[in-house]
Amino acid sequence: MESYFLDWANLLLRWLHVITAIAWVGSSFYFVFLDSSLVPPADEKLRGEGATGELWAVHGGGFYHPVKYAVQPPQLPPHLHWFYWESYSTWLSGFALFTVSYLWSAGTYLVDKSLMDWSPGAAVAVAVSFLVVFWMLYDAICQLFGHRRNGDAIVGALVLVLVVVASWLACHWFAGRAAFLLVGAMLATAMSANVFFWIIPGQKKVVASIQAGQPVDPIHGVRGKQRSVHNTYFTLPVLFAMLSNHYSFLYARENNWVVLVLMMFAGAAIRQFFVMRHGWKLGRNRHPAGYALAGVAVIACVIAWIAPAPTPATAATQPATYASIRPVLEQRCYQCHGAQLQMKNVRLDSPDALKQHAQAVYQQAVVQKTMPMNNATAMTEAERAALAEWFRAGAPVQ
Repeated sequence: MESYFLDWANLLLRWLHVITAIAWVGSSFYFVFLDSSLVPPADEKLRGEGATGELWAVHGGGFYHPVKYAVQPPQLPPHLHWFYWESYSTWLSGFALFTVSYLWSAGTYLVDKSLMDWSPGAAVAVAVSFLVVFWMLYDAICQLFGHRRNGDAIVGALVLVLVVVASWLACHWFAGRAAFLLVGAMLATAMSANVFFWIIPGQKKVVASIQAGQPVDPIHGVRGKQRSVHNTYFTLPVLFAMLSNHYSFLYARENNWVVLVLMMFAGAAIRQFFVMRHGWKLGRNRHPAGYALAGVAVIACVIAWIAPAPTPATAATQPATYASIRPVLEQRCYQCHGAQLQMKNVRLDSPDALKQHAQAVYQQAVVQKTMPMNNATAMTEAERAALAEWFRAGAPVQ
């Protein structure tokens, strides 16, 4: 019953997380588009009020006319919408999902004893520390270098190095599937922390100054804008890292951290294309196609690099019979898919049950090599080859 309720928690939290992430990423993309598409106001009255940009748009049968005041509007309206719950609810639902899916069963999903033979508690502590330590280091980099000459370039380079180091550590300390997800959660935590610690507090200080009739310090807008820009470049890398745990050909391999870094870099490059594309339409910058092409080229190189090599045909070392692979199943699979426990409702300890799941056994244990989970029961390559021969022989169970 515990597994049943955990599956429901996983489903509902995943559903909530996707919904809130769509709202957060969507609003982030929209405001980047808006900032990049604003033009100086044509109305002299708006310019006199301090408006720095406007945009006319049509959507859903109506016309919209957003106007931006870079420092402060002539007066605050009675209702002011704040964009922060999209971020907070995304992080909260994501961390809850991470807890249910990985931290709750850390010994199974976080720990790969061939990498680090530590206790589940230690694995949980280190995984959570990844989120905290990365944010602290990233925030320190922004504060120390963000406002210097060429600060954006310096911060970008240092954060890239930080992400590479964190990816290397995660992939050498945790099971590959968990490592990829952990790096995505690490970046997402920094995004939400940017909103919580810098963007919203700065906006609240601006509003408080306006309400008190005091001059507004523009530094709050500058800092908020800097962190907001960082967040938009994190989005595509985070989305890739979150989705990648469903594709074992990415993480179940040597040098998987390089795959992760390259794919996240490609995502950031493609995001740069979309950010600059709006400015290009207004003649503010050159056509950014090079960024998109660079991102696509990196993805193509990764696809070619990790493509599986053709498997040469070899003679079977023993007859491809049920009797030949049953000892493998008994030793490597029954403890999770036997009489006492049926993970994911899969049971393999009878001929009929094995026949029902033969395709899944071949896919998970031979092709993707994701089972046994993190190879906890130490299935050998020879045993996987025996399973392959059995399946290709028609998966006999007699």
